[in-house]
Amino acid sequence: MFPGANLRFRASDILAMRSEDDGSNIRSTIEVLEDAGLLIDDRVPSFTKLFERKTHALPEPMRSQLELWRDIMVDGSKTPPRRQPRDTMTVKGQMYGILPAITRWVDDGRTSLAGISTEDILAALPDDPSRRHTMLLGFRSLFTILRGRKQVFTDPTNAIPLRGPRRNTPLPIEPTAIRDALVNPDPAIALAVSLVAFHALTTQQVQHIQLTDIIDGRLRMPDGRFIPLAKPVRVRLSAWLDHRAQRWPETKNPYLLVTVQTAPRLSPPGRNFPWKKAGVTAQALRTDRILYEVEQTGGDVRRICDLFGIGIETALRYSHTATGPQNITADSA
Repeated sequence: MFPGANLRFRASDILAMRSEDDGSNIRSTIEVLEDAGLLIDDRVPSFTKLFERKTHALPEPMRSQLELWRDIMVDGSKTPPRRQPRDTMTVKGQMYGILPAITRWVDDGRTSLAGISTEDILAALPDDPSRRHTMLLGFRSLFTILRGRKQVFTDPTNAIPLRGPRRNTPLPIEPTAIRDALVNPDPAIALAVSLVAFHALTTQQVQHIQLTDIIDGRLRMPDGRFIPLAKPVRVRLSAWLDHRAQRWPETKNPYLLVTVQTAPRLSPPGRNFPWKKAGVTAQALRTDRILYEVEQTGGDVRRICDLFGIGIETALRYSHTATGPQNITADSA
């Protein structure tokens, strides 16, 4: 054993060196140490910091009740009543949804959520359908958790029906916009656009494709399925791989798409790469692709669900838009 073999480094100490670095080397150092098992990750998650800023002025026990909700939502619970962890963005959205009502209750002198009634929640719900839906979802998860942990006696949301938010009608894209994006001189943009335009991948799926996911012209999906890549996609894939090899010949990054920032690292590109300069959004392209498939299949909802990994309700919305409810096939039931 050599001196320092048991030495480990705190992430907070490395981050403190940011004033002497542009940040990219700091991130790479943390990733290398973490991969080698030499990192003590004492970083405070950004959502935890945000939650503290938004709730630090709330009275007790209300603040502790919200902290309990946050912890179980983010980390889950293995003790009854058990609960699976939720994505941080989901919890963040629900937090923003319920905070206006909680702030109003505090201004009215409330200090605990235990005394909140169904009437209080109904009075706090906004008129806007989307904001109303988000707030009610947040309160349902909040009071379900608090009641399960015996912090409140009853769940005041039980008597309030949960209606879906207002959804925009899916619309196709102007064909010239798609063609322009497909021939973008930036090979990363052309490839990403083709993956969504031909195969309706999500932004997250494009972001996390690894080189090993592409085998003999087929793409391995997160659920284990392999989909054959369309010829226009394969052409753009080849162009991107040539560009990638020429610009970053030494990179060890396992992800298909890399940037100047991620080439020396092992992490995926940011969620907005390369869409900021694409001229179209991934969601609009995906919507256009699904609508096209709905038209080609005559509104076969079951096939749409299988092809694109979406739920029945979402597939029905696309079918209603493209073909009208009278043309949905019997197989979709």
